Amino acid sequence: MPSHATPHPNPPAAPAPRTGRVLSYVESLTPHLFVPSRERPVRAKHRELRADTQVRPHSHPWAQVAISTTGVLRLTVPHGAYIVPPSRALWIPPGVEHAVTMVEDADLRTLYFYQAPGRCGPGVARAQEAPWRQCRVLEVSDLLRALVREMPTEPDDGAPLGPEALLRERHLSALILDEMRRSSSVRLGVQLPHDKRLRHLCEAVIADPTRHETLADWARDTGASPRTVARLFRQELSSTFTQWRQQVILARAVALAAGRRPINQIAAELGYNSPSAFSAMVRRAVGLAPGEFLGVQA
Repeated sequence: MPSHATPHPNPPAAPAPRTGRVLSYVESLTPHLFVPSRERPVRAKHRELRADTQVRPHSHPWAQVAISTTGVLRLTVPHGAYIVPPSRALWIPPGVEHAVTMVEDADLRTLYFYQAPGRCGPGVARAQEAPWRQCRVLEVSDLLRALVREMPTEPDDGAPLGPEALLRERHLSALILDEMRRSSSVRLGVQLPHDKRLRHLCEAVIADPTRHETLADWARDTGASPRTVARLFRQELSSTFTQWRQQVILARAVALAAGRRPINQIAAELGYNSPSAFSAMVRRAVGLAPGEFLGVQA
């Protein structure tokens, strides 16, 4: 039976970071065996994947939520990249090509959501659909995480679920949809450009944002001059390199905070000489103290 996932015709191998970390690649796992429907509007898959594993670019005709109950994920879509720690999940609308990279060993849970023709979202009214037609990073409540763990993950080529199991799945699905509608959206994505040279640079920064400090050093890896790279940032991303890299660092800080590291350790790992310098950057960027933004203690 053919897969309902649409693989990239020539899946682009993400540039391996020049820090000794090499990605290994796997395909999307038999999505045709987990197709959501009116009768089963939410379907769940479960995979345990090692760090530096990437699920190759693919898309689905249904909506998807990616969540890791342990470990940090990075999801890349045509126009952006998102860091997803266990406290958050990523909503991906139907038809959006995406690749999933394990930043750490991850317990990957994937939810597929049935979408009626022309509709988009977790059962929201038409007037509320617009935000759900784009990728969204969502806060994950303790209840939502527990519900996801309880969802059956048996594929359609196995023994069919009995009436009681199907009824339980429907109850869990209704609660999941309700929790999704209640979830707050957070800005943890970074834009990606079309220009190949700039995209290569941006993906290298996302993989290891502290490898270089100056734009000139990063530009050297692309073969373009710093002036050209700075111009491309303004043209394609409406941002300076410093502003864009700051968003990458904030996303990486969230990923590190998911491991309950103290702020001084997070600051050091992100290249800051002092926690106060890191705190000042966070306050300028998001208007919150690092402890409040990251949910960790100093």
